[in-house]
Amino acid sequence: MPVTKTKKKKRLTNRSKRLPRGPGGGVELLLVQPVEHLGAQGDVVEVRPGYANNYLLPQGLATIATANHTRMVEKHQARLAEIQLARVASLKTLAKDLSQQSLTIEANANDEGHLYGSVGAVEIVAALKRVNFSITVDQVRLEGPLRELGLYTVKVHLGQDVDGEIKVWVVPSVSEDAPAT
Repeated sequence: MPVTKTKKKKRLTNRSKRLPRGPGGGVELLLVQPVEHLGAQGDVVEVRPGYANNYLLPQGLATIATANHTRMVEKHQARLAEIQLARVASLKTLAKDLSQQSLTIEANANDEGHLYGSVGAVEIVAALKRVNFSITVDQVRLEGPLRELGLYTVKVHLGQDVDGEIKVWVVPSVSEDAPAT
């Protein structure tokens, strides 16, 4: 027997009525994971029923706000806080190791010290990989490309408000065609 439109509509309204309502008439949910523009993990938020039924609940981003779920999220947050502290400590040691490192990058330059090209974040990351540091291009903070020979201090953002600095020497490349003096 086919389902009529009235039965379909009735089923949908019954499902949304089972969810706990907040003081504003929306659905009260506990966020299991942080959701951008909505809240952090462990927050109890009030959203529209469609947003809850069609996105937050099916994606596993939120659950119904009960006392048991709240306790579970608090325990999980405590574990995450411990992991976060260990991660920040490892980032600080990496920043310390980076500050003791000095890179030398060879580039083609004229007699006045101006580079024919430039040295950017890609070249710095490649030089860091040669000395066993795994840094990504977006972590290197340059005010602009390096266009002259010399010593530069380059900032590296490692995450979690941890920044490091690295000394970069831009030196002229030694060509094999140049006569030895």
